[in-house]
Amino acid sequence: MFPPRGAGRSAGDFLDGQLLVAMPGMPDERFARTVIYICAHSEEGAMGLVVNRPAPKVNFSELLVQLEVIAPDEAIRLPAQAGAIQVLKGGPVETGRGFVLHTDDFVIDNSTLAIDRGVCLTATIDILRAIARGAGPGQAILALGYAGWGAGQLEAELQQNGWLNCPADPALIFDTALGLKYERALSRAGIDLGRLAGDAGHA
Repeated sequence: MFPPRGAGRSAGDFLDGQLLVAMPGMPDERFARTVIYICAHSEEGAMGLVVNRPAPKVNFSELLVQLEVIAPDEAIRLPAQAGAIQVLKGGPVETGRGFVLHTDDFVIDNSTLAIDRGVCLTATIDILRAIARGAGPGQAILALGYAGWGAGQLEAELQQNGWLNCPADPALIFDTALGLKYERALSRAGIDLGRLAGDAGHA
């Protein structure tokens, strides 16, 4: 699931902990205007989570009930922090599987992957139980599914200008204003979307 870094390349060659931002001309409609947080990247491939697309018709409390983390009558008594967690469409691979991206103030031994810049990933149901009882991380999002690339695939897409990459910012990753993340991420990458669209129109 999480490709290990190989010994032949340095950490600087990989994009773990960075954001991928889809260029306006992204040919794959599944990823148009997406912002992806890269959780793992090596010679063997890459894995990331889309952080700016809501999962349709799914909310966190209902999901906890479906997974039998809480009883139906407990949904209205969830801690406020738990009720605020957004459920996102993390990518087209394994869409029935959940991944919790969260701040590094919560760790489960042998389950939590520390990525970078105060961001961790946990994919076990134990974190959902912790959140439901008010003992989870300070900030978190739940992504259903993920985006995956085979060996060399992401590098090729970057060379073809399908994506921009830039440093991640936890404030952007965990922001609840999903509709603003794409423009904010482009801005972090040094791109003015209005100017880019204008240049394209005058090409």
